[in-house]
Amino acid sequence: MKKSIRPTLTFTLALMLGASLAPLAQGQELTGTLKHIKDTNTIVLGHRESSVPYSYFDNSQHVVGYSQEIALIIVEDIKKALGTPDLQVKLIPINAQNRIPLIQNGTINMECGGTTNNLERRKQADFSDTISITETRLLTKRDSNIHSFDDIVGKTVVVTAGTTSERYLKKYINDKKLNIELISSRDHAESFLMVETGRAAAFFMDADVLAGERAKSAHPDDYVIAGEPQTHEAIACMLPKGDLVFKALVDKSIARIETDGETQKLYTKWFMSPIPPKGINLNYPLSDSLKAVFNHPNDTSLDE
Repeated sequence: MKKSIRPTLTFTLALMLGASLAPLAQGQELTGTLKHIKDTNTIVLGHRESSVPYSYFDNSQHVVGYSQEIALIIVEDIKKALGTPDLQVKLIPINAQNRIPLIQNGTINMECGGTTNNLERRKQADFSDTISITETRLLTKRDSNIHSFDDIVGKTVVVTAGTTSERYLKKYINDKKLNIELISSRDHAESFLMVETGRAAAFFMDADVLAGERAKSAHPDDYVIAGEPQTHEAIACMLPKGDLVFKALVDKSIARIETDGETQKLYTKWFMSPIPPKGINLNYPLSDSLKAVFNHPNDTSLDE
């Protein structure tokens, strides 16, 4: 991604942070997001409410998840870089429709949920190094007789509003002139409810999100993830557009935990082990493509 600015990012990072995430040089003039964070002694993180296992509320209304843990690790590195050990963390719930406007208007400084880094979105915001890779499929009831994308013709399919999955499926239906009724819901939990209550035959979304919704249901064995993968997408933290110094710091933090094995441990914790609030296990193994990212961190989207 943005290969033309990569040397600028590397050079800026070298000047500002040196070889490690040590405090910035004494007297160094801060700008942009880092200046605002230091001036207010607060960093504002956008989080999802029901994007299991990335970012969601547990039973105590605490924000938990794979992306949330990565966000908090980044915050600790920002504290070190700014020399602000008492930096306050403010959490704001966001959804697929408002997350980009909130990063654009400065309401949130960073969003680590389950957001896809793609060419279209990079016109509006910047993205960190990749933290996960997913593919889009269908979640349906086991007895629905839906096994492939051909089987959703003549049926109702739900997607979560404001997602890349919604845009993809709209185009897919229009291009192929298919008789598929498409409905959009507010969030992933509502989308799953549509299938659960029979208002939709299938839920189209990232397969790891579908695995999360299935696993936390009352009867997970009643549902299957079906259909050929339609897209492969890079998940990343969303950042303010054009703030290269802030992005460089975030990328440095992510690269550190990916190459030292910490992110792989987090993946095992959230995708391959029982997770709150019900002790469900997604059983979603680490893919070879994500292993490659952990070995060589990068911010490349998969639609370039």
